[in-house]
Amino acid sequence: MAKRVFLIVLDSFGVGYEPDADKFGDVGANTLASIAKDEHFKADNLQKLGLFNLDGVTCGQPARQVLGSYARLQEASNGKDTTIGHWEIAGVESERALPTYPNGFPTEVIEEFERRTGRHVLCNLPYSGTEVLKDYGEEHLRTGDLIVYTSADSVFQVAAHEDIVPVPELYEYCQIARDMLKGEHGVGRVIARPFVGTCPEDFKRTSNRHDYSLKPPKKTMLDHLKEAGRDVIGVGKIYDIFDGEGVTEKIRTTGNTNGIQVMLDLADRDFNGLAFINLVDFDMIYGHRRNIPGYAAATAEFDEALGKMLEKLRPEDVLIITGDHGCDPGYTKTTDHTREYVPMLTVGAPVQKDNNLGTVLGFGAIARTICDYLEVPVQLDGENLAKRIFR
Repeated sequence: MAKRVFLIVLDSFGVGYEPDADKFGDVGANTLASIAKDEHFKADNLQKLGLFNLDGVTCGQPARQVLGSYARLQEASNGKDTTIGHWEIAGVESERALPTYPNGFPTEVIEEFERRTGRHVLCNLPYSGTEVLKDYGEEHLRTGDLIVYTSADSVFQVAAHEDIVPVPELYEYCQIARDMLKGEHGVGRVIARPFVGTCPEDFKRTSNRHDYSLKPPKKTMLDHLKEAGRDVIGVGKIYDIFDGEGVTEKIRTTGNTNGIQVMLDLADRDFNGLAFINLVDFDMIYGHRRNIPGYAAATAEFDEALGKMLEKLRPEDVLIITGDHGCDPGYTKTTDHTREYVPMLTVGAPVQKDNNLGTVLGFGAIARTICDYLEVPVQLDGENLAKRIFR
């Protein structure tokens, strides 16, 4: 029987600040603790998988008998963003943080982008993705100039109204930026941010977002699995994060609800290898906007679907739930990601039950463990937990 691994990233699902959080300005951040006290929060199935049994977790009620193996993972890379977090999950640690631009991009970068696209640029500052539309959207409608902005993350974001700049054209501009931004200015992601609406009161970003990431600096879990003939199904923004490297099939999603349905549909499909699923709304819609009720409700939605997913698992299936960083909606000093531990909740018939692995350094433990289970030899960063997890 084919072995299937479902790796689900609850984007930004942190479980408490890490020892070096002071270097990132995140001491005290705790995504799980912030949402657990909200009335919309529900995590009955996550509880059964050991979420509240993790080292350092003091909220919620620990399960008396955990259905699988569980660990708290500490990030080894120098960063707290989506790209670095996912690369590390896939077995590639990053010693150097990706560049950020707290004062906007240098003049020479913007001028070169304007020259190559033939359009002028508005803003060029760190900005909230919703606020930037309120402040610059009308001028964009009048002039056709592109709204370029960044954040505390390593991103170059380009917003444009879909009626002014058709989505395919916006994608071309973002590819131009991606081709430009290498080396010193090699940001983690260039992001196309299409929007619609007629005025600041109703401007709204659409689901046609597209990310253009740096290629990982070396082979990841995805590449090794693909080369070994395994399926690597990237769901959500996985394809974008890895710039397509190692992905054998991509399935785009419009948000958590759609991504959760894809997860359930994949459980009914035959494949041999990895389904790598990112649920982005936790971070993009609720974490950065510091929306505790929304984050809590999104957790409840996933938890309900998780119950259905557990029933669908086949005898050789393994399910792993994790995060890529934190984005504590209760941490109001910034609207940035937060430097936090993430869970590694592992379940399935081959997995040892009620098995606390403690705190493990490196998200790469996920990649090493998956590749071992799928019988693909690799040299990747991180600890191989297979002998401690599987029967």
